[in-house]
Amino acid sequence: MGSVTATVAPPTGAHVTPWFRTFGAIAAAGFRRHATYRQAAVAGLFTNTVFGFLRCYIFLAATGAAGTVAGYDRAQLATFVWAGQGLLAVIAIWGWTDLADRIRTGEVAADLLRPVHPVTSYLATDLGRAGFAALARLVPPLVIGPFFFAVYVPRHWATVPLFLLSVLLAVVVCFGCRYLVNATAYWLQDVRGPMILWTLGSGVLAGLYFPLGFLPGPLETVLRYATPFPSILQVPLDVLVEREPMSTGLALVGVQAAWVVALLALCRLVQRRAERRLVVQGG
Repeated sequence: MGSVTATVAPPTGAHVTPWFRTFGAIAAAGFRRHATYRQAAVAGLFTNTVFGFLRCYIFLAATGAAGTVAGYDRAQLATFVWAGQGLLAVIAIWGWTDLADRIRTGEVAADLLRPVHPVTSYLATDLGRAGFAALARLVPPLVIGPFFFAVYVPRHWATVPLFLLSVLLAVVVCFGCRYLVNATAYWLQDVRGPMILWTLGSGVLAGLYFPLGFLPGPLETVLRYATPFPSILQVPLDVLVEREPMSTGLALVGVQAAWVVALLALCRLVQRRAERRLVVQGG
């Protein structure tokens, strides 16, 4: 057992361009890494499609004779479901334990000796993964859904680029949350407890199991603006189906951006505190 020195300081000044080149190279490596798992991508796509049919029929039944519920009509709910099924793999709410595993085995020592900060390195890799998932797992459900259901097509030209920006911010928000959950391994070693809490809470509060609009209005407002969870899934989907005016959609994307800044800053703070007391297991 031995202590580990702090991470090497990131490059500044004239090294900004090489830093971006390094970030892009890491992201590209993350894309290629996940592109090798083609059979897993196909299996995941099949599973998401099956659950897409189940969720869509359930939500459509919830509209009843009125044809609307919580501000969504039937076409908006169909788009909400199929786009949501595609975003599951892009955002990757669950299943990422790379950092926790490396902390437990002591391999994180190698991460701390690299010239790129661990938060930056893991974020770049995650963005590369999300890029591949967007092609392999997001596009197909958006194509399959309209063949079987009447879906909602955005009426404003600005909705699509705003949705893409919202998805990018959602990926980073989710990464920040997952990084913090994994970072508890610096103190706990075993992250199964925090991971279970994250798995149970994130699905409900992010709008995966049902749109948060189904909740009472005040509770939905508190979740939207006071917690990062809706920024992971609910906000991008609400932007896409134009549930609210464009001005509200812009405000929600702004909330996402604020959470990105706050969470990444918190990740770096936690990482710095962890490095001061880190003891690596196994050498």
